[in-house]
Amino acid sequence: MAPHHTDVIVIGLGPAGESVGGQLAEAGLSVVGIEASLVGGECPYWGCVPSKMMIRAANSLAEAGRVDGLAGMAAVTPDWGPIAKRIRDEATDTWDDTVAVDRFLGKGGTFVRGRGVITGPNTVEVNGEAYVASRGIVVATGTLAAVPPIPGLAETPYWTNHEIIETEVLPRSLIVLGGGAIGAELGQAVSRFGVKVSVIEGDKRLLPRNEPEVSDVLAEVFAAEGIDVHIGQFASSVSHDNEGFTVTLHDGTEVSGEKLLIATGRHTFLKELGVASLGVDDARMFLHTDENMQVQDGLWAVGDIAGEGMYTHLGLRQANIAVGTILGNPTEPLNLAALSAVTFTDPEVGTVGMTEAEARHTGLNIRTAFKVVGHTARGWLHKAGNEGFIKLVADTDRNVLVGATSVGPHGGEVLGLLALAVHAAIPISTLRSMIYAYPTFHMGIEDALKELDN
Repeated sequence: MAPHHTDVIVIGLGPAGESVGGQLAEAGLSVVGIEASLVGGECPYWGCVPSKMMIRAANSLAEAGRVDGLAGMAAVTPDWGPIAKRIRDEATDTWDDTVAVDRFLGKGGTFVRGRGVITGPNTVEVNGEAYVASRGIVVATGTLAAVPPIPGLAETPYWTNHEIIETEVLPRSLIVLGGGAIGAELGQAVSRFGVKVSVIEGDKRLLPRNEPEVSDVLAEVFAAEGIDVHIGQFASSVSHDNEGFTVTLHDGTEVSGEKLLIATGRHTFLKELGVASLGVDDARMFLHTDENMQVQDGLWAVGDIAGEGMYTHLGLRQANIAVGTILGNPTEPLNLAALSAVTFTDPEVGTVGMTEAEARHTGLNIRTAFKVVGHTARGWLHKAGNEGFIKLVADTDRNVLVGATSVGPHGGEVLGLLALAVHAAIPISTLRSMIYAYPTFHMGIEDALKELDN
């Protein structure tokens, strides 16, 4: 059968891929978008959107519990039913992507449901048919939960982020394997609905990619909320019976729970994608790109598979760069030195740029500042639920911030000013000269800046 000809083929229509395909189609190019799962990807169906709905509901329960001592007394009865319904009604449409497919078609794209395999330069095969692109291929196949090769695990009915998002009935108890962002967020959320949660993290601290002070705060909060945390421990085996799961740690400790959530990272699909047909090493985890998101002539990669960070906001920025390159209208390159991210635990953890350890490792002359949120005016007024801090990492030679962490009730929002400061290399003297609204959480930045002189 003769191949189908088009201008651009996009493999994977998650947030980044759908953005690329939609923009190129609206610009007048013929675009074939290929997706094996749901158009929209992990984020709207099993990631960012439904998980934050869960967290919003869970945080409302926690806030109700803070009424005592602030405004009287309040008693609440957790009910998972409303949030399970909201996820289906407002986030996932019960895992039906008709609206997303129609959105892509409405922009002029051609949609193909199936798993695309690159078979040669500018050529992709899907469902036994070949598609040839005159301009090239954009890979945006994302990631799925990585399941570690722990003895006994593969034979059990473990959960990933898919199953916990989809569940309509919460278990009595849950073991979370992995204390990174996904494990910490989801573990805390279901704990607030009455689930007994145990978190196991092989590193010596929770959220190990962040500043160590982040782990200290979360460990205290989790302990206060009744979440058991086992850090510095890897699982040596997993078993399952009618009572549930038992995870045996390296020191012999056994952790039991009705369900087991695997949150130990993500994996890509380079071998299945067929990139070896283009001479690309498919033993790698990611596709390495240049500043234009190009892997080689005629091949671009955006989103998780590009390896710069597994964030929707990063993937969308990469999509804009790839589109600009393909259309001959290049945009500003990524400023990964100012990459920001938020972990939506309570307190929220916002980060941008380098940690103190990373900055010291690069050889920069740095100074740090640390301000506890509870010692700021707004933190003192907030009282219950005011755990957190603002940490600044400054390059003293250039007099700019190269990293910052904002932990607190609105840590992700306070991060906005800090992200701008790092991205634009705003002089610290300029930051000090600002007029900060009183009494706000972001005014804590001004307090922290004063600490840089001490």
